[in-house]
Amino acid sequence: MTENTALADSYEVIVIGGGAAGLSAGLVLGRSRRRTLVVDAGEPRNAPAAHMQGYLSRDGMSPAEFLATGREEIARYGVELVRDRAVDATRDDGFTVTLAGGRTVRARQLVVATGLKDELPPVEGLAERFGRDVLHCPYCHGWEVRDQAFGVLATSPMSVHQALIVTQWSKDVTLFLHTVTEAELSADDLRRLAAAGVRVVPGEVAGLVVEDDRLTGVRLGDGSAHARETLFVAPRAVPRTDLLARLGAEMTETPFGVYPVVDGRGLTTVPGLWAAGNASGFAEQVINAASRGYRAGAAINGELLLNDLDAAVQV
Repeated sequence: MTENTALADSYEVIVIGGGAAGLSAGLVLGRSRRRTLVVDAGEPRNAPAAHMQGYLSRDGMSPAEFLATGREEIARYGVELVRDRAVDATRDDGFTVTLAGGRTVRARQLVVATGLKDELPPVEGLAERFGRDVLHCPYCHGWEVRDQAFGVLATSPMSVHQALIVTQWSKDVTLFLHTVTEAELSADDLRRLAAAGVRVVPGEVAGLVVEDDRLTGVRLGDGSAHARETLFVAPRAVPRTDLLARLGAEMTETPFGVYPVVDGRGLTTVPGLWAAGNASGFAEQVINAASRGYRAGAAINGELLLNDLDAAVQV
């Protein structure tokens, strides 16, 4: 055991990430009377959004309010939360985590719930409107912008699917091909777009038209403008999975980034190392992430209990 390990604050479980997944895991572990630390860097993926939707009993709540409520709940059960960033982690007979503030903490089990970040296409004005009238998920925001004039910014042929999906919320949809050529669209793509009434506009998008702090149009590189009220984009998902890879978890390439191989509970290929929320997969909405965290927390409590019983039997 190194000197740093010997001096580290000890917990049964450390949860890295204070979003829906991390707080949910912390809540279950706290209620299971496990000494637990949640490390929160304060960078939730949905911070740009004014509200979150589709979470039963929390529909319409702001992400900030949701997280504040979660922090209050875990505190009731003695779970410690520290506002800091995990910059390194090592494993021997447990896990030692180094925080940016200089603190070193140690635990028997480690949950990585660090989520992902969205990288937007480099179009002028896009980032400033993201989460307002530039959106990515119709299930999150479609109802609120229903029947408006939609645009969809294509960044790959897969954007056709996004354009087709959003027609459930508006019949006035234009697909801006942007960096995609017409030749890249398949015959099935063109047939479905026509059947759905989606207009297809070739040419690169140069920027947005904003008036009185609201989106009113999309401007192409040739100077032409198309009136639109909402623009859907497909950000590039960048998973925050560096710590998992550093600790030796097996990773797998997906169309949405590199993610850890996990079982149904969230356990990686490294004993005692768990992944939850968007650190375990791309398609985790808030309600799914909370479920993943709950599942991991319950499984960890069971693992710790059985490990302790097995150790007692061997004495």
